Amino acid sequence: MIDVRRLEALVALHRTGTVSAAAAELHYGQPTISHHLRRLEAETGSVLVQRVGRGVRLTPDGERLARRGEEILALLGRAEAELAASTNLQAGVVRLAAFPSAAATLVPAAVTVLHERHPGLALDLVEAEPPEASELLRGGSVDLALTFAYPDQPEPEGLTSEVVLEDPLYFVAPRGVDSGDGPLDLARFAGTRWVTGCQRCRSELLALCADAGFAPDIAFASDDYVAVQSLVASGIGVTVLPGLALRAHCHPGVERRQVPGAARRIQVTTYGALPHPASVDAVAAVLADVSAAGAASAG
Repeated sequence: MIDVRRLEALVALHRTGTVSAAAAELHYGQPTISHHLRRLEAETGSVLVQRVGRGVRLTPDGERLARRGEEILALLGRAEAELAASTNLQAGVVRLAAFPSAAATLVPAAVTVLHERHPGLALDLVEAEPPEASELLRGGSVDLALTFAYPDQPEPEGLTSEVVLEDPLYFVAPRGVDSGDGPLDLARFAGTRWVTGCQRCRSELLALCADAGFAPDIAFASDDYVAVQSLVASGIGVTVLPGLALRAHCHPGVERRQVPGAARRIQVTTYGALPHPASVDAVAAVLADVSAAGAASAG
């Protein structure tokens, strides 16, 4: 393994032409430069420098290594600058996975706030439901994810989540349907057909209906919340949808009522031990802030 300091000495000698000039450029003593050059020859097993009169010159091998050394040192310098910019939040790209309704609501607000706070940072968005987002995190394809979970759903192994929003659930029916007075009672619709969403949402719907004392007659299932609302508006059935889905798109042919005590957790999820890169922490903080602001405005 070539020591970078010794490579710097060779490149400086190649650039300046003398040991004394190389020493002055690197702020070393001449003996230090000579030592680095001897150690570099020992490490590479090559003769890199020849004495000529009172001075030295590079051999062909020395010339080749010096030219490569200039490239290597330039790349190292660029990498250090990029890391410094990212650490200081001056530049960088953070890869974010988000489920569709969060991508349509929270992420645009986060991009605006991120640009105000850290204009050098950018988001690279991938749309993914929580199970897919978990795999993207584990595989290193994304840096963090916006996920959701319903009560009693465990955290996937190896992932860490911070809850940023309690997203209430709403009963959604065709406009004009009588849902009764007072707090909503899902049992009122035990004999109605139902439309459900993704597998995780379906499980929560089944649990809510079981708590109300019935098993729903599911007529249709889709993980597209726009399609679900269209189906409800056409009279196919009724459904339960999260608040973010309705904030992203609310069909004019439906009406909604909040389901008492029912919500899902919106989370910023990461993989791996702390600490995370400063840019990832900055984006996580922005997502938490816009989620809190959205909850306040919705309230």
